[in-house]
Amino acid sequence: MNEPHIWWYITRASALIAWALMTLSVVWGILLSTRVMRRIDNPAWLQDLHRYLGGMTLVMVALHMVTLMLDGWLQFSLAETLVPFATDFKALPVALGILAFYLLVAVQGSSLMMNRLPRRFWKGLHYSSYAALVLVSMHAGWTGTDVSAWWYRVLAIVLISVATISVIVRIITSTRTPSRPAIAAATKKPVVTSSATTPVATRPTSRTMVVARVEPAAEGVLSIRLLPLGGGQLPVWQPGAHITLHLPSGLERQYSLCGDPAERTHFDIAVLKTANSEGGSEWIHSSMSPGMTLEVTGPLNHFELEPASEYLFIAGGIGITPIKAMIESLPERRQWKLMYAGRSQATMAFRDELVERYPERVVTYASDEATQPLDIYAAVAGSTAQVYCCGPESLMSAVASFVPAERMHCERFVPLVRESRAPAEDITVNCRKSKKSFVVPAEGNILESLEQNGLPVLGSCRKGVCGSCEVRVVEGHPVHLDSVMDDAEKEKLRIMYPCVSRAEGTQLTLDI
Repeated sequence: MNEPHIWWYITRASALIAWALMTLSVVWGILLSTRVMRRIDNPAWLQDLHRYLGGMTLVMVALHMVTLMLDGWLQFSLAETLVPFATDFKALPVALGILAFYLLVAVQGSSLMMNRLPRRFWKGLHYSSYAALVLVSMHAGWTGTDVSAWWYRVLAIVLISVATISVIVRIITSTRTPSRPAIAAATKKPVVTSSATTPVATRPTSRTMVVARVEPAAEGVLSIRLLPLGGGQLPVWQPGAHITLHLPSGLERQYSLCGDPAERTHFDIAVLKTANSEGGSEWIHSSMSPGMTLEVTGPLNHFELEPASEYLFIAGGIGITPIKAMIESLPERRQWKLMYAGRSQATMAFRDELVERYPERVVTYASDEATQPLDIYAAVAGSTAQVYCCGPESLMSAVASFVPAERMHCERFVPLVRESRAPAEDITVNCRKSKKSFVVPAEGNILESLEQNGLPVLGSCRKGVCGSCEVRVVEGHPVHLDSVMDDAEKEKLRIMYPCVSRAEGTQLTLDI
């Protein structure tokens, strides 16, 4: 530390490193959103790296600002470092750098609170990272003391060029639409609209979609492709996500997305015609045809694929739909195995496709051909893989009895039977944002009371399965009676599902 200009050297180096890291973070985010990197590794791992790059950028910027105050030549004060136009030294370029710093703080902070912020707000704030990168580039170009050096110019050209090309790619992929003939062919028939009772304004993620294709996927199963009306790209979604169809009868039904998450021009679902249909699958199988339009909400995801070195997928019947999307998203080198069970080969959707593509990884079990019952223990014994299971409750319960909770992941179509141990009593629900309060009777339903008081909460399944009615808890202690996710995780996130859940005590404050 005897070198008199040591802090100035650190200031210059940290600034350049921050600029490079920020460019990498933005480029990495663009690669994630366009799914260019999907075959390299798991999306969750890539997102972690994206957040790490953003965090390290902020660390380097903070180091740059601190060493500016420590440097004996410039001697920036705290106010000059944090307040735009507080210094006479290149006031405008420095102010641009300070504004970029605050944008970086906002973007990084929103990333840490991603699960607690409205999706549209988070997305809009995240887009400001592009503005921050432009401001940093201008700041570096106008204040850098090494601007005349050849290596600095090369570095600047490389960073700016990489960022520009990435943004252009992002714009191109965002505006790419399905072919016009496909849209035209899909819209020749009369339009069918939804008569769902909840106002569209309460569904910020709803969109009108065209039924482009309806074809058999197996005995009693229809494969359906939905295109956004008018074309365009659909939101980024991860394996395990589901959408809600709002049918003309007013019914709302949830179906897992079973296509490739990289394909953002359409949604693919598969619908089983259930034996005791309440009207949803019956209508879809008897009346849905190409050309119809439906309101579609989502996607939502409470069955996310977490990063792991090895997976064991277990599917029963129509439970193959989210599992198929998970398999589609995995890189080729990832270790995984699928056990797929069904009543018969004819009733197992996508069976032939999966067996043909992955003959060494897929094991199927058809009850009508087997001489012995399915041995779940033999399938999971000795495995250290993360287990993802979807299908009948009997199958998931059997798998869960042999797999440790920390490795077990499942999604239910039918809610578990759960009852509160505490006696039912009236609950005063306070809604912080809308400044409304009301009493939910002991035998009343919190979601229905929210709707009756004009509060925008989406409720689809109303059985505690789909997770669409998720609300954030500010104060109070929810009694979780849903089947969406582990109770400990809900407590950690401070969320609840009011369609079936209640609360301890007489007071509950919600962030709505």
